[in-house]
Amino acid sequence: MEKVILLLSILFLINTVRADDEKKSPVGIDEKLGQKVPGDITLFDETGKPVKFSDVTNGKPVILTLVYYRCPGICSPLLTELTHVVDKLDLIIGKDYNIVTVSFNTAEDYTMAAEKKKNYFNLLKVKKAGENDWRFLTADSLNVARITDAVGFRYIKQGNDFVHAAALTMLSPDLKITRYLYGAEYLTFDVKMALIEASEGRIGSPISKITSLCYSYDAEGKKYVLNFTRIAGSGILFLILVFAVILVVSKKKKTDLPINKEV
Repeated sequence: MEKVILLLSILFLINTVRADDEKKSPVGIDEKLGQKVPGDITLFDETGKPVKFSDVTNGKPVILTLVYYRCPGICSPLLTELTHVVDKLDLIIGKDYNIVTVSFNTAEDYTMAAEKKKNYFNLLKVKKAGENDWRFLTADSLNVARITDAVGFRYIKQGNDFVHAAALTMLSPDLKITRYLYGAEYLTFDVKMALIEASEGRIGSPISKITSLCYSYDAEGKKYVLNFTRIAGSGILFLILVFAVILVVSKKKKTDLPINKEV
C-alpha cells in the first residue's frame, strides 16, 4: 500500500510539472547557463553604425540588459538601478567589466539609443563610464530574435508596448552565460559576485531560477508578484512526498524488528 502511495505521488508530481510546462507563460526567461551568445550578432550602435556583438564586449565580463527604450514599466527602474550599482561597485566599469543594453523593439533606432545613453550617463556619479564601456544598441528583427533566443528571453507585444521579464544576464569574456539576476533591484554584493563568476567563466547557482518560479508577471500592474497558488501547490506536493517516504520507512522498520518467540 505504501509503495502504491509513493508511486501515485511521484506520478502526480510528474503530471503537474508537465501541465505547468504546457501552460508556460509566453513571458519569462528560459535559463541557458553555460551556452554562448553568438558573437556575430549584428547590432547598431549609438550612431547607427553596424557592429558585431563580440566587438562591443571588448573581451571583458559583460552585464547584458534586454529592454526597450520607450518602456513605461520596469525598463527605466532597471537601468536606473544599474547606474546606482555601477557607482557603488568597487569593480571599475570599462576596466573590470562592460555593460551592453540592447533594445528588443525593432521600431526603435539609434537616435533613441543615443538619447537614453546620455540620460543614464548623466545619472552616474562616482565612476564615470567611457563611451565604449556602456553601450546602448538597437537591432533588426532577425538579430533581435537571435539575441533573445540565445539568452532565453521571452516577451509578447501588447499594443505599442511589450510584456517582458526584467533581469541582468551575466556573460563571461567568451560570451558564455554564467548567471541571471532577476528583477529591477539588485544588491551590489550580488552583482559583484556575479561579475567575478563571469570573469572566471564559472556558472552561477540555479537558486535564482528556483526563486523566480515563485513569481508571476502582472501584466496590468507591469510588475512581478508572488504566485501564491504555485507556492502552495509546490508545498502540497512536497508534503505528499514526505508523507509517502515516512510511510515506507515506518513499514520497513516494522518488518526489520526481531520476532520474540516464547520458549
